Amino acid sequence: MHEIIAIIFDFDDTLAPDSTSGYLEERRGLDVRRFWKQEVGPMMETGSAAEEWDPVPAYLYRMIEKSTGGEIEPITRDSLARWGRELPLYPGVESIFGRLREVAAAVNSRVTLEFYLISSGIGEVLRNTAIAHEFKEIWASDFAYDDAGRIKFPRKIISFTDKTRYIFHVQKGIFGPEYVGKPFEVNRKVDNARLRVPIKQMIMVGDGFTDIPCFSLVKQGEGIAIGVYGDPDDREKRSKAWGFIEDGRVSNLVPADYSEKSALTHSLVMAVESLATRISLAGHIYQG
Repeated sequence: MHEIIAIIFDFDDTLAPDSTSGYLEERRGLDVRRFWKQEVGPMMETGSAAEEWDPVPAYLYRMIEKSTGGEIEPITRDSLARWGRELPLYPGVESIFGRLREVAAAVNSRVTLEFYLISSGIGEVLRNTAIAHEFKEIWASDFAYDDAGRIKFPRKIISFTDKTRYIFHVQKGIFGPEYVGKPFEVNRKVDNARLRVPIKQMIMVGDGFTDIPCFSLVKQGEGIAIGVYGDPDDREKRSKAWGFIEDGRVSNLVPADYSEKSALTHSLVMAVESLATRISLAGHIYQG
């Protein structure tokens, strides 16, 4: 019997305000609205498939261009890590992990609750946040750095369907030091009985279009997908988030507030209780 529940989070606008925008604005003094709308956006609107950029490599390229072109103070590994330690999180985020572990244990003491982070954001930032230790594994986009620690080239890019790859890493238990340098291990066939975490025992929490493939995969696998929106006063983000409900992408849509009595915490508690109960009942049937 598989007695693990995996809760998989996106990061930006899910657990915290956009961390890349925050870094560029707070640490490098950029006009982030202009950066996204007038510098990154046009790279995806060329009108030619041969010239069109995907969103994630587009923003990473622009960051490197600004860092190496002298327009801003160079972006370094140390400054990204420092921002990770300082960036603000949404209300209640730091306490939600322990709270959900208590919920799972109360329903079924044999259940292990694990947390994972899959993000198109910058890994050096995310691995230095106050909650990084809560995650079994963190997958994010990363830079290569030169000898002075300045960003040089994208080393890893995680975008859209790339995110689903890491759902399968969780499912098959392919993570940790023993799998470093073995990117194709995730493609190996694993018998259903040997899967570490079946998708039906996963909860996916995200906010944006890069999360849609994961939402769809988790829902198709009978797991639970929860959509969040970070700023309840942002009409555009609210409207986009509501589209996830209309399209059947998510089971629920709530503000990104993890306080004890919030709608999101209530949704997560119910989801964990439901899966822990399902695992308990399946265990009784399995044992005869």
